[in-house]
Amino acid sequence: MASSFVIIVVVVVLVIMILSAAIKVVPEYQRGVIFRLGRIIGAKGPGLFIIIPIVDKMIRVDLRTVTMDVPPQEAITKDNVPVKVNAVVYFRVLDPNKSVVEVQNYILATSQIAQTTLRSVLGQADLDHLLTEREKLNMRLQEIIDEQTDPWGIKVSIVEIKDVEIPQGMQRAMARQAEAERERRAKVIAAEGEFQASEKIAQAAQVLDRTPTAIQLRYLQTLVEISAEKNSTTIFPLPIDLLEPFFGDRLRKKAPLPSEAPPATIGTSATAAPELDVPEPPAAAPTTPSLEA
Repeated sequence: MASSFVIIVVVVVLVIMILSAAIKVVPEYQRGVIFRLGRIIGAKGPGLFIIIPIVDKMIRVDLRTVTMDVPPQEAITKDNVPVKVNAVVYFRVLDPNKSVVEVQNYILATSQIAQTTLRSVLGQADLDHLLTEREKLNMRLQEIIDEQTDPWGIKVSIVEIKDVEIPQGMQRAMARQAEAERERRAKVIAAEGEFQASEKIAQAAQVLDRTPTAIQLRYLQTLVEISAEKNSTTIFPLPIDLLEPFFGDRLRKKAPLPSEAPPATIGTSATAAPELDVPEPPAAAPTTPSLEA
């Protein structure tokens, strides 16, 4: 009786082991690649399916997008500037059979391809291109990596350059360049402002020239602005046109210039030069016009 009970227990354990080895459950995000006696049959799943124990072997392949961080890579740009760049790669498995048969470890292989491609692409780009046109470099990296991993059934969807480290000396040089560029823009803007202001002043002068009364109104407005600031000193500009009716022609007389005054003599008296008798040239004989008949 005891021996029969032991046999039953052994049979039940064997059945459970066989069923556990034969029945497989694969979730939605995975596929099971089946090998039968070493030859690939195909990928099965998701859900419940049965394989032949000992004869069949199943390898699970994850179909979800893998986020892989590329370690910082040291490279020299096209303009001989050493940089250190890291990136991130997003990829997923499209063909489970190829990802198992064509490559030993598709995650490690994709990581190595991403590192070498990142160094090679950085060596073909300038530093300015690396800093300002990062989108183009990302697209270039994605195309190259995807082309190389396509035989493995891998689809690289996104490649992003995360950080770019440059030497401290180059950072200071770039800061000086940016400062000089800002100063140049400031000077250009200031010159354009002066030019526009001069044009407006010239237009205002033309308007005031056509209407002289506007000058008086401008004077009064200036006085109002000065008095509004509560200053103790008030400057009143007095135009000459207001004084002309009172003084008449006195304002129009011209004072003698200092250069027109006679030279002054200090301490000595000037002696006139002796006059010389110079004979005058003989006068020409008068000519009588002749009339012809």
